[in-house]
Amino acid sequence: MKKSKKGYRVEKDSLGEVYVPRNALYGAQTQRAVENFPISGIKMDFPFTNSFVDALGLIKDAAAKSNKSLGLLSSRKANAISKAAKEVWQSKHNDEFPLDVFQTGSGTSSNMNANEVIANLATKFSGISIDPNDDVNMSQSSNDVIPTAIKVSAFLDISNKLYPALDKLISTIEVKANSIKGSVKTGRTHLMDAMPIDFSQELNAWSSQLKNSRDTLSFLEKRLLDLPQGGTAVGTGINAHARFSKVFAKELSKLVGKSFKAKPSDDFFQELSAQDTAVQVSGELKNLAVILMKISNDLRWMNSGPLSGLSEIELKALQPGSSIMPGKVNPVIPEAVTMVAADVIGNDVTITVAGQAGNFQLNVMLPVVAYNLLKSIAILTGGMNVLADKAIKSFKVNKKNIEAALNKNPILVTALNPVIGYAKAAEIAKKAYKENLPIIEVALAETNLTRAQLNKYLDPKKLTKGGIK
Repeated sequence: MKKSKKGYRVEKDSLGEVYVPRNALYGAQTQRAVENFPISGIKMDFPFTNSFVDALGLIKDAAAKSNKSLGLLSSRKANAISKAAKEVWQSKHNDEFPLDVFQTGSGTSSNMNANEVIANLATKFSGISIDPNDDVNMSQSSNDVIPTAIKVSAFLDISNKLYPALDKLISTIEVKANSIKGSVKTGRTHLMDAMPIDFSQELNAWSSQLKNSRDTLSFLEKRLLDLPQGGTAVGTGINAHARFSKVFAKELSKLVGKSFKAKPSDDFFQELSAQDTAVQVSGELKNLAVILMKISNDLRWMNSGPLSGLSEIELKALQPGSSIMPGKVNPVIPEAVTMVAADVIGNDVTITVAGQAGNFQLNVMLPVVAYNLLKSIAILTGGMNVLADKAIKSFKVNKKNIEAALNKNPILVTALNPVIGYAKAAEIAKKAYKENLPIIEVALAETNLTRAQLNKYLDPKKLTKGGIK
């Protein structure tokens, strides 16, 4: 037997003995994984969210309660495991989860990390020996625990973090749109002058995009409630009670306050071997990122200038924009959000590649799926909060600039097509461009229409309402 080193204790697993930090709650299998995977320094207790570790604690708590009610685990052991697991899902022992994201593809190391921490805590609480495999992991396998943890943690973060931020952004945009309604600006297609549009119409288009994304997430979110816990090793449910999955779903629902459901046993095979739901949810998170990038880039263009750009709006000055050019102020919030969007798009690529790694009965890229999915949710949440609070809410419309551009916009002549024909209208537009004249002055000289008629046909506010009346 190994002699203990200073600051370490000797633990034993099926491969033999290993040194573990003396005061660590985890055991031999966790320590082996610490030594085997010194890859990224990115821990499964993520720097931006601990929901995955919380989900492991919830799973172990619900499993202990289920095994107790099914008569498989004594009340003394089950209660001690539940008490210990509760401390985990309450984030009281996050520093006891030191494993790198890039580990065994099933996430076995993280499952055993949770089992060992909870077993040691439960042993202290109860005064009896509680085994991480036989007791804490009873009726479970890493192969169903980790897919379940992915679904539970993603569901919790979408519900508790992403939706509030998304709803706030939608509300902020709509309030802003209402406050600037009536401010008419030059519309743009191909980045070129087009027919006029009300600022509120432009902003409400953003709101509609975000609402559509929320609707899709709400549909996909329901699939996160269907849990594969009970499939154990390969989907057959070996070593689990026939009723375990349904009892587990009920116990987890009580703990979380949400209606989780057990997947039909025939679906365990799919849930263990594939990560279809994670891929689908990530796809919509990517879509949300694309929407945020579009909004952010629109803001950057509208704010460009202030002298040589569009200068339609003025974003709130938040910090000096240059270390060398005094007085320069940059659109820092939209820039930050575009970087968030780029990262989420990259995360989706990773999840897509990981999703196809379901070799036969098990996907073997589960930890990186969890990491990237939860990372996307976290940074989208932060990005939407700052976009709402520090960009949308506070920007000002430069009415003088948009009116000056609008009055010179030759494309307004489009409204005369039904009256004078496309060819004549094009001729007038080209002359207005060439001579830098307001379109109404050129049209007055080139047609038989009166100024009163032209004012009626070319009224920008009326043109934002579309249609021939």
